Amino acid sequence: ESMLNVMRMHRDAADEIDNSCPGYLLSAAKESLDRMVALGESHGYRNSQVTVLAPTGTIAFMMDCDTTGIEPDIALVKYKLLAGEGDGTLKIINHTIPEALSHLGYDGEQIDEILAYINEHDMIEGAPRLKDADLPVFDCAFKPFKGTRSVSPMGHIRMMAACQPFVSGAISKTVNMPEEVTSKEIANAYMEGWRLGLKALAIYRENSKRSQPLSTSNGGNTIGNEAAHYLSTNGVVPEPVRRRLPDSRMAFTHKFSVGGHEGYLHVGLYPESGQPGEIFIRMAKEGSTLSGLMEAFAICVSVSLQYGVPLEDLCAKFSFMRFEPSGYTNNRDLPQVQSIIDYLFRWMSKTFLDKEGDGGDFWQELRKTWQAAHLRMGDDELFDELYVQDAMMSTAGVSPAPTQQTPLVSVAHHVQGDAPICTLCGSIMMRNGACYVCTQCGTSSGCG
Repeated sequence: ESMLNVMRMHRDAADEIDNSCPGYLLSAAKESLDRMVALGESHGYRNSQVTVLAPTGTIAFMMDCDTTGIEPDIALVKYKLLAGEGDGTLKIINHTIPEALSHLGYDGEQIDEILAYINEHDMIEGAPRLKDADLPVFDCAFKPFKGTRSVSPMGHIRMMAACQPFVSGAISKTVNMPEEVTSKEIANAYMEGWRLGLKALAIYRENSKRSQPLSTSNGGNTIGNEAAHYLSTNGVVPEPVRRRLPDSRMAFTHKFSVGGHEGYLHVGLYPESGQPGEIFIRMAKEGSTLSGLMEAFAICVSVSLQYGVPLEDLCAKFSFMRFEPSGYTNNRDLPQVQSIIDYLFRWMSKTFLDKEGDGGDFWQELRKTWQAAHLRMGDDELFDELYVQDAMMSTAGVSPAPTQQTPLVSVAHHVQGDAPICTLCGSIMMRNGACYVCTQCGTSSGCG
């Protein structure tokens, strides 16, 4: 009986449709619903629902449709992120635009001009010969990259409410909201959907995910688009500025050994922030190939830092590079590394970014002391050697926390024969419950 009550509710909803629906379509719908109730009263129902609506945006692509009706198009021109090897996007233009313009009374020449404008500007706003009164016909879920118009979130909800009486289950449709939407507006949307009788409501805030399959602009050329927009409004695109260190700069030296090869890393710091602004690497004898390569690499890194490349990005790129010499080190925080470059950038990450443990506390305290000295002495005065020694002594009590050493023999017993290779550093991973974890860099296979 409860199922029959639901069927009768579907039939009664058809009686409330006004004359805006074509007569032939409305009469056919009412006839079908009457027959549905009559057959159910005689024979019963096997299925628990009469009508459902599949994910509207997804099946539109499978059906070669721009939209399935209840879901507005995301944009007249959108870019689809392609999956697979390499990066790429596919530009998709709504194929129903010419038909819509024709129904609105535009001739062939006008339609061609409007389509050419859309293809060039990725939007219809501002198109030649297009009447302002016709613009709402072409509103989509998202605003164009340089446009202002879109379907309001409440427009999505009211469209769903108009269809809900004829859909037994919930409607699988996304209510798109702009990036600047507030939590109060989202709460109001849920409340309004409840008042209108919706069974479910799925909200998506634009750019809330790291990547999305469809967008209104070519993500691969975002920087170029921003530069072009800045150029059009300001007349010139600013060049990157190199921020050099003062002539008298604070610095310290770190001695290291990788696979028996000793070297020295000299790091120059900005007095204001205590962050690295240059590095010098000294290894082997002057004039040797290794010494020359390290010196050239240090210059490249120093210039990158002074032009504003974040140290965090450099450490992420160069950490875990694998080549000889590699092996054991004299640093208990980094007992084994894949190469000299791996050691240097993992050490800087631990020291300045504190990404690999608690060993950065010592240098945090030392930088505070250096900054205080900079304020008292100014840029042009030399850094007093005795003051440096006092600073080192005063902060010597803040030492890195000791790390518990695990015997290599016990670690080897936990290595499984089917253990995968770490995708970040290339080391053999170890089983940790149902997952695998890398003992070198800490990467997990996906279980948190």
